[in-house]
Amino acid sequence: MVTEADPGEARTSVWLGARAGAPGRRRSEAPSGLDRDRITAATVRLLDAEGLGRFSMRRLAAELGVTAMSLYWYVDTKHDLLELALDSALGQQRLPGGPPPGEGWPARLRTLACGYRQLLAEHPWVAPLSVAYPNIGPHARAFDAALHRLLESTGLVDAARTGAHLAVSQFLCGCALNGCGGTVRRAPEAEFALALDVLIAGIEAKAAHTAKARARGAGGGGGGGPWGGAGPGPFTACSGGLPVRPWPARRPRRAQRPRRRPRRTARAGPASTSARPP
Repeated sequence: MVTEADPGEARTSVWLGARAGAPGRRRSEAPSGLDRDRITAATVRLLDAEGLGRFSMRRLAAELGVTAMSLYWYVDTKHDLLELALDSALGQQRLPGGPPPGEGWPARLRTLACGYRQLLAEHPWVAPLSVAYPNIGPHARAFDAALHRLLESTGLVDAARTGAHLAVSQFLCGCALNGCGGTVRRAPEAEFALALDVLIAGIEAKAAHTAKARARGAGGGGGGGPWGGAGPGPFTACSGGLPVRPWPARRPRRAQRPRRRPRRTARAGPASTSARPP
């Protein structure tokens, strides 16, 4: 299966730097009737029909009716072509432009996740290539930006939003992969829906906690007194839903000096009877 570069070979993504364009060769010597878009589209069709394990530049050239060497006028390596095909397939998913009226972010996240799952089902080779390559093409970045806009509606900020973004990305990447060897296993619909519900519930719980913390900070409930600072206010909710007033932290006791034991003095005994007055 062609999923990684040769061992010991230092590769640079086709999307980085000057390599995002076609190889710098003389266009007058390039075969007529070919371009990168046509070659990429043929690659996607061939991968859908025969799979990643049987893909080769010779098979692609036969599909296009040209020689294998003709393809290298437009790509440097086979791995570059696979990266182009990966991003082209990701561009087939319809991304949300903005929040529809009356639809919350959980419903939009479900739509986005189910759309990505459908994409993996239609193109099984996308999942292993997403692990093997950086996946930083324009369509991949557009998907990432759409997910970022969606998570802005949750109310999470800073590290919490970054964590939610990472959790969703890892969930979408792992929902079709079993292990690191590129083995594709599509989870049953019920399992996928349950896992997605758990993920959304976790984000909702974190967002609710963030909203309560903001409300406490705006109301000044956490300032002053023995609880002081921007921490929790004087009352916190326990598991039973009843308000509980936490006790202030005890001050450390000062070290006490050990008590000295009083010295014992010799008692004066009774006068000796041997000495009698004259």
